[in-house]
Amino acid sequence: MSCFSLTSACSSLGIKSSSLTVQLGFHSNETSNFPGAFVSSPKRTKIKKFSVACASSTTDPLLVKAARGDPVSRPPAWMMRQAGRYMAVYRKLAEKHPSFRERSETTDLIVEISFQPWEAFRPDGVIIFSDILTPLPAFGVPFDIEEVRGPVIHSPLRSEDCLKALHPIDLEKLHFVGESLKILRQEVGDHAAVLGFVGAPWTIATYIVEGGTTRTYTKIKSMCQTAPNLLRALLSHLTKAISEYVIYQVESGAHCIQIFDSWGGQLPPDMWEKWSKPYITEIVSIVRNKCPRTPLVLYINGNGGLLERMKGTGVDVIGLDWTVDMADGRKRLGCDISVQGNVDPAYLFSSLPAVTEEIQRVVKCAGPRGHILNLGHGVLVGTPEEAVAHFFDVTKSLKYDSLSQNQVMEESKLGYEQQRGSRALK
Repeated sequence: MSCFSLTSACSSLGIKSSSLTVQLGFHSNETSNFPGAFVSSPKRTKIKKFSVACASSTTDPLLVKAARGDPVSRPPAWMMRQAGRYMAVYRKLAEKHPSFRERSETTDLIVEISFQPWEAFRPDGVIIFSDILTPLPAFGVPFDIEEVRGPVIHSPLRSEDCLKALHPIDLEKLHFVGESLKILRQEVGDHAAVLGFVGAPWTIATYIVEGGTTRTYTKIKSMCQTAPNLLRALLSHLTKAISEYVIYQVESGAHCIQIFDSWGGQLPPDMWEKWSKPYITEIVSIVRNKCPRTPLVLYINGNGGLLERMKGTGVDVIGLDWTVDMADGRKRLGCDISVQGNVDPAYLFSSLPAVTEEIQRVVKCAGPRGHILNLGHGVLVGTPEEAVAHFFDVTKSLKYDSLSQNQVMEESKLGYEQQRGSRALK
């Protein structure tokens, strides 16, 4: 399907291709006047909570505006896994601190790692370096990360008795997350959005029931039939804990929260509707009540069969993976919701001109309003840093045609705002 076959408000996009003056390599000292350009090891200090119900402001970061569907001059961009092993500076730090748990649960290291891509590429979003399993011990599920097996839960939850080990989330045990977000927000200011994230209840439950990573999901899928009440109890407990964790991240400084239902795509659509969607919807409702202006993003790997159902959760942004055509995804979702994505991460191994062309294609197909440019999955190990720098430089050179955008906005403004407003009240 061609991007230009769309007839809705998303279909018209004017991009000044002549403005694609792209710098290769990394940002240099000319950007050092931005907060956070050079970050020393932060000291733990008590910082007041950030407002979670503030009105929209002209000072909101570009990413937040795009997530809400507000007019923007260009698509904001960040990358999933933008801090990680593809960066030489990260690998050097990991040699000194080989434990992932140490790197992701020590405030100084979290802040340093989170800032590495910010200092190198100046993305429009700075996501905290963490893991979706990080909060597990805070509500009674200890875990280890082994070199070969990855995350391991030595006592999987497979009986009613196991539920007794669970308790309400103790946010004090996650102080390093709150401290890190506060520092990131103070250092970045409004030059970029600070992003927090959580795992969706179904995805977290897969680890707790299976005992770690799996390729088949047989234990938890069979539990849907053999012990549905047990699984519902687990998912309900996770929903409450994750909701509190989201609010905690927002109060600590996160502008925006992404919900990863990483393994939701392993469910048939009708089972996702029953075993994942209701719990995500409840999280959205709880967070909306406390943090009505905080954009929520939902990403599922392999979500081509779930897009319309994902929209029904009430989130502000749907993240498309790279297997979904952006034009088709936009047509199916409509323009009363924002989208994120969805360049294939493998494109970053291509020539730089090919990367440029793919960025332009995705942006055109997404339309001039409500689009956050991202990859369709996380940055792959071995990705050339030059390609990542190029990705962000190209994005910053793009400009939506103001005349085209204003015309589209006038045509769709009333229906767009009514639909988005109705979701915010749910």
